[in-house]
Amino acid sequence: MEISNKHKILVLADLNEFTSNTIKSSVSLAKIVDADINFFYVKKPTEVVKKESQLSAMRTINKEYLSIDKKIKNIINPISNNYNVTINHTFAIGNLKNEIDKFIDEKKPDIIVLGKRKTKILNFIGDNITQFILKKHKGTIVISDENNPLEPNKDLSLGVFNYTKSKNIFSENIINSTEKPLTSFTISGSSSNLKEETPLKDTKIVEYVFEKGDNVLKNISNYLSKSDVNLLFVNRENNDSTSLKPNIKNVINNINCSLILTN
Repeated sequence: MEISNKHKILVLADLNEFTSNTIKSSVSLAKIVDADINFFYVKKPTEVVKKESQLSAMRTINKEYLSIDKKIKNIINPISNNYNVTINHTFAIGNLKNEIDKFIDEKKPDIIVLGKRKTKILNFIGDNITQFILKKHKGTIVISDENNPLEPNKDLSLGVFNYTKSKNIFSENIINSTEKPLTSFTISGSSSNLKEETPLKDTKIVEYVFEKGDNVLKNISNYLSKSDVNLLFVNRENNDSTSLKPNIKNVINNINCSLILTN
């Protein structure tokens, strides 16, 4: 069996009308960082089996497995064929947190991609599981805006928020993949000097500085829309006094743009 030396992207998403957009974002990133893609979906047993006998329950579960597999293939196959990329898929019926925990341990992904719709992230597993993933996975996490996905094979328009020095190889590859200027968003008083930070020292940067306040995230989100940024870098390990790391959930819910949480 041939062992792949590629990086690994894990996509966690629901099966709805926005799932294809989340997968498109994953394909866009996979082409840039040279990664394999695994799509994983979990369904609660209570959504499959009601009050039935054991034999009837087993039949229902088997039928549901076939239905889920067909739904997933109907979503990923057109994207896979269109962009000439392999998308592996797996699904489980069980406890959401436990199944995701086991799958992350098994696959050891470099990047986890989550779908976001409006103020709901990972709608099928809820905020508690989202926080679990943020705690569980210390690597890169991408929050894909389902209304504005990253388009494969197209130049990205990148932004950074309170960004500090990072040795993240994925950040470097993504930033180097585009010739567009980088847009920087900082909160007044933060200690971020992008020109001294690798890999940003040779990058053309347009900077916006905002006063700290209750509406700062909404203001940043408005400027993101005006500047056409479709992927915003947020440093998860930023420890200075103005960092919004303790309120990362607020950043996710208030910024209407795909996010890449790095360390």
